[in-house]
Amino acid sequence: MSLSLLSYPLSSQNQRVNGYEVPGEEQPRIYTTNNLPKGSDIDEMIWACYRQIFNEQQIIKYHRQPVLESQFSYGQITVQEFIRGLLLSDSFRRLNYESNNNYRFVEMCIQRVLGRNVYNNQEKLSWSIVLASKGLIGFVDELLNSDEYIDNFGSDTVPYQRRRILPQRSIGELPFARMIRHDSYHRNKQGFVGLVKDDSAAIYRRVLLLVPSFAVAALVATIVLVAT
Repeated sequence: MSLSLLSYPLSSQNQRVNGYEVPGEEQPRIYTTNNLPKGSDIDEMIWACYRQIFNEQQIIKYHRQPVLESQFSYGQITVQEFIRGLLLSDSFRRLNYESNNNYRFVEMCIQRVLGRNVYNNQEKLSWSIVLASKGLIGFVDELLNSDEYIDNFGSDTVPYQRRRILPQRSIGELPFARMIRHDSYHRNKQGFVGLVKDDSAAIYRRVLLLVPSFAVAALVATIVLVAT
């Protein structure tokens, strides 16, 4: 039996306050199909969807969804349906759902889908119950069909981090997706070559060579001992 979403207190966050500032370069770019994008605009929207749902650290060619991209490019599905397809893809399931506990997964989805941080632990618990009782598909549908998502993004706008930068502040909030980035000097110092250096294959080859040598030496020693 599935349970309804439990109530939880709301905390004060920037996105809960209406903004009246004039949009500038520091504001996030809003990708929407309301202005009938074509050609390269569609490609940019697809990339924006991947960047929002998978984050830059997980965007590689292997995780692309060509069927969904084709349907979206030809107008067969909306942005909301494209986002749903990405959230339910095998790649997203393996990279995010299966590799995190329910609380962390709920927090990531609220950040990426609703464009804000979780209000408190009660909200994480509430959505975790939905995830546990309705499964991944039911949880995703609840998020995408929520009043908060519809009011802010509707079916035609790519989700984004809402009101990350305020004109009254010199520094905005940190983006949700953060990953340390080293320059070439520090990568070399720490053993990085583009990605983390992996010596497991070389070690495995050494073991394969050493084990037979030790076995032969032990056999010879045993024969000598027996002969004497």
